[in-house]
Amino acid sequence: MRKRDHNVLTNAASLLICGLLAGVVVAAAAFPAVAMSGLAAKAGAETFDSLPKVLKEARSPQITYLLASDGKTPLASMYDENRKDVKLKDVSPWMQKAIIAAEDHNFYKHNGVDLNGIARAFVNNSSGANSRQGASTLTMQYVRLAISYSATHPADVVAATEDTSARKLREMSLALQVDKQFSKDEILERYLNIAAFGNGAYGIYAASQVYFGKPPSKLDIQESALLAGLVKGPTMYDPTTKSGYRDAVERRDYVIKNMVIIGAITQEQADEAKKIKLKVNERRTPNGCVAANKQSWGFFCDYFYRWWLQQETFGSTTYDRERRLKSGGYTITTTLDVQAQNGADTAVRKNLSVNDKAARMIAVVEPGTGRVRALATNRNFKLDNPNNPQNKLSSDPKKAQKKIRGSRPNTVNPLISGGGGITGYQAGSTFKIFTLVAALEKGYPLAYTINAPIQFKSEYIIDPGNSAACQGHFYCPKNSSDSMAGVHNMWSAFGLSVNTYFVALQQQVGAENVVKAAEKLGITFRAPNDAKFAADKKAAHQWGAFTLGVSQTTPLELANAYATLAADGKYCEPIPVQEIRDPDGDKLDIANPHCEQRISKEVARAAVDAARCPVGDNSSTSRCGSRTAGEVRGIVNAPVAGKSGTTDSHRTSALVAMTKQYAVAGIMADPDWPQTNQKMGHKELNGINPAVQQTLAAAMKNKPRINFTPPSGKIVYGDQRSIPGVKCESIDTARSRLRGAGFEPVVSSSKVPSECPAGTAAGTSPDGKTIKGGMVTIEVSSGQGSTPTTGTSPAPGTQPPSTGNGRGPRPRG
Repeated sequence: MRKRDHNVLTNAASLLICGLLAGVVVAAAAFPAVAMSGLAAKAGAETFDSLPKVLKEARSPQITYLLASDGKTPLASMYDENRKDVKLKDVSPWMQKAIIAAEDHNFYKHNGVDLNGIARAFVNNSSGANSRQGASTLTMQYVRLAISYSATHPADVVAATEDTSARKLREMSLALQVDKQFSKDEILERYLNIAAFGNGAYGIYAASQVYFGKPPSKLDIQESALLAGLVKGPTMYDPTTKSGYRDAVERRDYVIKNMVIIGAITQEQADEAKKIKLKVNERRTPNGCVAANKQSWGFFCDYFYRWWLQQETFGSTTYDRERRLKSGGYTITTTLDVQAQNGADTAVRKNLSVNDKAARMIAVVEPGTGRVRALATNRNFKLDNPNNPQNKLSSDPKKAQKKIRGSRPNTVNPLISGGGGITGYQAGSTFKIFTLVAALEKGYPLAYTINAPIQFKSEYIIDPGNSAACQGHFYCPKNSSDSMAGVHNMWSAFGLSVNTYFVALQQQVGAENVVKAAEKLGITFRAPNDAKFAADKKAAHQWGAFTLGVSQTTPLELANAYATLAADGKYCEPIPVQEIRDPDGDKLDIANPHCEQRISKEVARAAVDAARCPVGDNSSTSRCGSRTAGEVRGIVNAPVAGKSGTTDSHRTSALVAMTKQYAVAGIMADPDWPQTNQKMGHKELNGINPAVQQTLAAAMKNKPRINFTPPSGKIVYGDQRSIPGVKCESIDTARSRLRGAGFEPVVSSSKVPSECPAGTAAGTSPDGKTIKGGMVTIEVSSGQGSTPTTGTSPAPGTQPPSTGNGRGPRPRG
């Protein structure tokens, strides 16, 4: 008989019989205890035509997989239900036959409702037999599950699974329609993907992975029989438990016997399959960031998770977005660079225990894309067990007195990326880069000179009781060493981290403009007091210590700020994903970098040129003096730029080091007690410098060495003006002439041999030309000996002063 004729006859019979026997046969078959009750009569009163004919289908929850940037290395998996849909062609033929043998022998013969099965169940259940038979076909079971997953209200889920004849009739009606709509193979595929197999495994793909650690295409006869037997009672037949193992084997063997009955296998194959000792895994599929592929990768995973919850693309509320993540079946290629991440993980833990109060926190960002390549710290990404805590008491004495535990060695706090109450840490002199950027944007060139004193009396007003106050209420910062005083340009001042140069420069530029430059480069001011200053232009104008890094930030923000400069001023939002594909394989645009030009190329290149000085590098234009972290260039073995930073009493230490491909920022601090009494080191083996340097070196392994583009034009030397000759003139006259020509005269404190009368001007340094508004030193004659050498000074306005030790003291501020 042709399939169409068979369908017509069977459908007609189905409608007739179902209509006549709905209240008695169906109820008796499914619910014998109530066969003669009012429920049966109620069911019989329902007309078959009034039942639903269209099944509303919703995609069942799917597991989401996170991969590293190579698209292969597993990072983590996230799910509400561990399920991944597969095509029937990717399911072992044994599994296909086993599920039919276990649940529905006549699957390929009936049209969604097995009338013979209904009658057989009715007779059996009415006879008082000990075993009860059901009449649900695979198609009806699929309908029941599909209704549950498409439900939008809890009451709909209850209605889909309640023990009533009305539910049974509804399933029968819909099953007949589903059988018309889909082929048998399509129904079988849908059922195998939606069924529950226990131990958190939903669908055949998850089940084959959870129990046997293999794809469903590789399942053999006995494995297929075991899985097919589980759908009847995943808990009762759980093979991973002592109590369920024997029942699971018996159920497996029962299914194997039925496979012989339906002709799927021979008796010989069945006997061989039963002889195989059942061996199953006893481990559920990892779920969430605390179960990441590597524990240390949990911090990056958590950053991704928090990023996802902020994306409105995935829902209007964080609840909706989380459900999408854990049930959407996405394959997400993250930005985690395995080489960089492993390098960072090793570096932060080297010579520093996870139990140490100090946390070395490192972020790696790719310039030009904002892709976050690594996040690492010397902590375990793990929830501390309150019943058996490993964490030490907080290093904050007040919290320790209350027996509050800190975040070492275990924490899930976003120490590196911020959020969840983490506002950041002071990064010290790394913030001088924002003053430099603001000054360059205002037209000050790199060669701009300032006579930086030992202590600078600024116009900023502070509390008279502050240790940095002088002459009442003026902010008067000092350098970390008196030897740093003298005439500096941006190169030498940045390289040596001269506080009194940068506070003076910030005052000229306007602190509010420096704050604005920081915001353009991605600093967000999470701490309430910082946010208050940043939001109020008048308050920001008086933020004298801002250039010394008193505002809080995170390693991730700091790395991205410097990455913007390495990318010639193109700011990109930090992003943890580079590709997101939905279950159908379609790519989502949200993974694309979001970038914009925040500052000009010329300003960015000039800022990088100055930033090469602290870390031991030079360009064709840079004029560096002493350096605070000069060893970086040699360790990384590539063109580098960056800056170190330290706060008062060494409560934090920081270092940024970058190439054209990676920007690495590290901050060392006590996350539990910002006012720590522990000194955070720089160049010590357990300091921040080695960790940052080794991370960058590891990331750059086998990568091309790309040079930064040096700046050119007026931004380097500014508007050059001729310096008037003042030789043998009085100091007052020389000062007046230089000031009249647009320069800032400074009288040297020492005298030089000269043919000019003692106490008069012997000459200037530099001579010839220098930048408009630049500093010109008047050399004072001793009245003895020959004329000082002139005309051999270095490029105007570029020669930094000597600082004595060739290395320079560590900056503070």
